[in-house]
Amino acid sequence: MNWRQLRDKRWWQVTKAVMAVLTMLCAIVGSWTLVYFGSHFIYEWTDWRPSQYVAQMINLLLGLVVLFGLTQIVAIFVRSRHVEISQSLTEAMRRIAKGDFKVRLEIGNQDHGPFQNIMREINHMAVELDEMEQMRQGFISDVSHEIQSPLTSISGFARALQSGELTQETRNDYLRIIESESDRLSKLSDNLLKLTSLESDKHPFEPKRYRLDRQLGTLILACEPQWLQKSIEMNVDMGETFVTADEDLLSQVWINLISNSIKFTPEGGTIDIRLRQSEGETALFEIRDTGIGITSDNLELIFQRFYKADKSRNYKAGGSGLGLSLVKKIVDLHGGGIQVKSTVGNGTAFTVTLPPVKTQGSM
Repeated sequence: MNWRQLRDKRWWQVTKAVMAVLTMLCAIVGSWTLVYFGSHFIYEWTDWRPSQYVAQMINLLLGLVVLFGLTQIVAIFVRSRHVEISQSLTEAMRRIAKGDFKVRLEIGNQDHGPFQNIMREINHMAVELDEMEQMRQGFISDVSHEIQSPLTSISGFARALQSGELTQETRNDYLRIIESESDRLSKLSDNLLKLTSLESDKHPFEPKRYRLDRQLGTLILACEPQWLQKSIEMNVDMGETFVTADEDLLSQVWINLISNSIKFTPEGGTIDIRLRQSEGETALFEIRDTGIGITSDNLELIFQRFYKADKSRNYKAGGSGLGLSLVKKIVDLHGGGIQVKSTVGNGTAFTVTLPPVKTQGSM
């Protein structure tokens, strides 16, 4: 809450207090005025003239009775209103407990007294739960779709293998497809488990100081068969770089980024990898390829789970849409940042920055 909102809130509280005092004064004045003229009419009608003292005592007592009656009427009205609001709150909570997150309490411009903040918070809670439910349903749908695709392929080719008319070469091709789809299922399961573990705040996090350039050099060499098979020119420029991080987790980042660049770079393309460390010991990693690129509409979405800029292309490449989600999560846990720039037809560049000392996050 900023200073202006705080000032407005205090001003509204002072205004309500003043209005309450003025209302009470008006009720008192109104009650005694009513009693005064009422008693005067009765005295004239009955031709009774009590002493001034007795008349004042009668007016005082009757004024108190009238004031008490008015307060009771107001209390009954307020109580009934509070009961109505309380019932609305109870009903809303009951519906939310049953999974109905579409419930909304109408607040409007009315003053609901002490219940107003509660009603506002219940509406906020319902909105947040509704968004979480939609995300959960979408996640289940995506997982089901990703699992169903390889299962369908495995089932179809397994049935085809039962035919006795297939040549040995065709059988070997079918077996290779079944093995590939099985690996795809295994990777999907593994990535899902990693993401779930990282987001549970219980994943082991063991940062240590080590040479990042040595780690990257080892991983690039491990991917050598992939980029040599596609005749990709790999340009590597890395200086001596130290980081304080979880080595095993960061290896997932570099493997995903390097594999993606190789996967989506055509034969004869180029991949440039650059690693530098600033004077403040911030590590800067950049990988740039001459692949097919990503449209601007998709750049902000590529780190979402199961998101694929080109579903048909990723399916053929065996991707599940979880790799970059895992990359983003791991980089965030290290207090770093990841940026992407891309032009369709001209390639993509990912830049990862890691701070000199791990920022304590949610781990």
